[in-house]
Amino acid sequence: MPWLQLRVDTDREQAERIEDALLFAGAVSVTLQDNADQPILEPGLGEVPLWDQTRVTGLFDAEVDTAVTEAKAASFLCELLPNARWEQLEDKDWEREWMSHYKPIQCGEQLWICPSWCEPPQPDAVNLMLDPGLAFGTGTHPTTFLCLQWLSREPVEGKSAIDFGCGSGILGIAALLLGASAARGTDIDPQALLASRENAARNGVAPERFPVYLPEQMPDEPADIMLANILAGPLVELAPHLLALTRVGGRLCLSGVLASQADQVRAAYEKQVEFDPVACKDDWVCLSGTRVR
Repeated sequence: MPWLQLRVDTDREQAERIEDALLFAGAVSVTLQDNADQPILEPGLGEVPLWDQTRVTGLFDAEVDTAVTEAKAASFLCELLPNARWEQLEDKDWEREWMSHYKPIQCGEQLWICPSWCEPPQPDAVNLMLDPGLAFGTGTHPTTFLCLQWLSREPVEGKSAIDFGCGSGILGIAALLLGASAARGTDIDPQALLASRENAARNGVAPERFPVYLPEQMPDEPADIMLANILAGPLVELAPHLLALTRVGGRLCLSGVLASQADQVRAAYEKQVEFDPVACKDDWVCLSGTRVR
């Protein structure tokens, strides 16, 4: 089915009003995008993360009368749409188009992350089959990739692991496939827990081997390996809790951290952790080390 999209370049203050106006004018969907390469790393609780310069795009049936549509949106706003332009959208099978962007990723000598619809490039390797559409954590982001690389080199056989902020469950499941005896995950988002369970089942991991919990429900038993790919702020704030969940002699892998934030995160743990050399990818880092006290 052919489509038209109406793009409006605006600012943070107007973005949500323009989104409402495009929906009022008949858009079947509206997306908001960064229009100036401005990262938003840690929005406040309940805050809608918008960029100073935002592009609002409404999707419309190709048969729509563009002039009438713009006029209807303008009537909602009581002013003309600013910086608006129409574009024809190529007619594609958008589900397959989305799927085509995800390819198998090699994260270590024997560890691959493979979209669930792809054949593993190395059938004899450790292949984690993942549905990227369910929750954060696909292996494509530098922080996830760094954690997976670390796991692929770490002697995890027979050890227990915690995937803190589990998202898709990718780190906990990878630890189990690499030989960990047990893993458990936790996340504040119920959708993430659902995604983790589904991805575990996809990889033949029984529910009892990878139970997942909301934070207040997770058992407080320490593990041998702490995997926390979240954000710098929570890593600092939760340092006492994450350390308490890691056995003395256990290993920590902390990511979701920009290079400029590494010292701040390290300072929150350094009294109890002996850190390894920092691993970097693009502007992101992974901090790993051993809890020594």
